[in-house]
Amino acid sequence: MASTSPSLSGASRLGIPSLFVVGALCMYVGAAIGVFLFDTVDPAAVAWLRGFGAALVLVLWRRPWRARAGSAWTRRRLLTAAAFGGATIGMNAMFYEAIARLPLGAAVAIEFLGPIAVAAAGSRKPADVCALLLVMAGVGAIASAQFEGGEVGLVGIAFALGSAALWAAYIVLGKSVADAGQGLDDMAAGFAIASVFLALPLFGPFAVAHSNTLGDWRIWVLGVGVGLLSSVVPYVLDQYVLVRVGRARFALLLALLPATATVVGAVVLTQIPTVLEALGIAAVITAVVVGGLPTRRDRGVADIPPP
Repeated sequence: MASTSPSLSGASRLGIPSLFVVGALCMYVGAAIGVFLFDTVDPAAVAWLRGFGAALVLVLWRRPWRARAGSAWTRRRLLTAAAFGGATIGMNAMFYEAIARLPLGAAVAIEFLGPIAVAAAGSRKPADVCALLLVMAGVGAIASAQFEGGEVGLVGIAFALGSAALWAAYIVLGKSVADAGQGLDDMAAGFAIASVFLALPLFGPFAVAHSNTLGDWRIWVLGVGVGLLSSVVPYVLDQYVLVRVGRARFALLLALLPATATVVGAVVLTQIPTVLEALGIAAVITAVVVGGLPTRRDRGVADIPPP
């Protein structure tokens, strides 16, 4: 049986934020590729292709139908996996609709309100409260810099807020999936089920309007590529981390994402950060140093080896 430990090693304290940076880079490079796809494919359809691509890769890799020790498929486990997959693909659809109307950094800044809400609900330590205040200040600075000099569309903001709500659900459901001990199998099943049920509302309108493009292999290859970069790699890393830290600290570590999105936006989409954005990034990173590093395990989180 897996044992628990009162603290993480020094290597783990440094390694977990590094995993988030790697996962975030993959996620937002994939998002940038998705932006380029918007020229030919609707944002919601790109989100579905991303989920379908991730499901295809995970199912072929994990083959979740195989029996594994202590991993019987119960009705509750199947429903939780499906809800996780639905929340994830829905979050991505909202996010793609947002970045089709807003700069990448601005959309991520608004979306980050979801993890902030989760962290606020689960935090009781002064350091975490201080970190949350720094995060909110940093995200506010990044958002303000993105909004300067132009009018922000209310529709884009609404989609970003919807993505924030589903991101909070992703964290809560993702913790349940990770604690089940077979997180990758549950991800594979959840993404596959959600891809089937969401195909009609997300991909259907594009398929009807552009049926002549469905035979273009590039759309499907890019969809699988975006799914691998933006879903499989970062979400597998999320499952690795979620079994080692609680929801509140996981949400605080996600503070690295707005900064990473701003950097990717600058490099890939030529959205150059301003001085105000740089100050916001510094505040977010400071918040992670102050309260986000998982120096102590949350009660009841097992020391499960990596998948």
